[in-house]
Amino acid sequence: MADFTLARGTTAHAELEISRSRFLGYARRIDSEAAARAFFSEIRGEFPDARHHCTALTVRAGVNPIERSSDDGEPSGTAGMPMLAALRGSGLIDTALVVVRYFGGIKLGTGGLVRAYTDAALATLQAARVVELKAIPAWELTVDAADAGRLHAGFEGHGITVADVVYGSDPQRPAEALFTLTHPDEDAFAAQLAALTLGEGKPRRISDRIVEVAQ
Repeated sequence: MADFTLARGTTAHAELEISRSRFLGYARRIDSEAAARAFFSEIRGEFPDARHHCTALTVRAGVNPIERSSDDGEPSGTAGMPMLAALRGSGLIDTALVVVRYFGGIKLGTGGLVRAYTDAALATLQAARVVELKAIPAWELTVDAADAGRLHAGFEGHGITVADVVYGSDPQRPAEALFTLTHPDEDAFAAQLAALTLGEGKPRRISDRIVEVAQ
């Protein structure tokens, strides 16, 4: 099953005006509840004079995700839960969502609040840059430092991604370079590596790397 979330380093934003109240929505990718709380505090700090800062989050934690929501002073169940429902419906993981409300003087009623916070949440999530998280096979390869530049160019020219390269990682072998390489096809990787290293490359399989694929 594919995993989707917001692109790292981005913040989605949308703004709605409903019956003279302003609803400002913000969403961001998170890795923990602590990161979500920091994000919520950041937004609260930007809009300290707003009446409500309602929140929802989902973050992976084993088999079942951790989910939280807050109405922040709105009638119970009219803000945080509708936002969380929108978040669930989006299929996104590891996402925090906050909707700031500036009260416009007109009461919306329970049903009106549910619709308003749902619409604000959906608009914010629709504005997000979504990526798919994919696990890509990865390897480590040690080579002579003198060959590293040539091989680096060769790897990238043949579709092998250089995730990292460290020179002198082993104090006992300072004249070596350690590459971390990824490629979606293990058989193709083996063939290309053999050609580039004249059969001398001895890669070591390591844990898959998680990469972002734009949608």
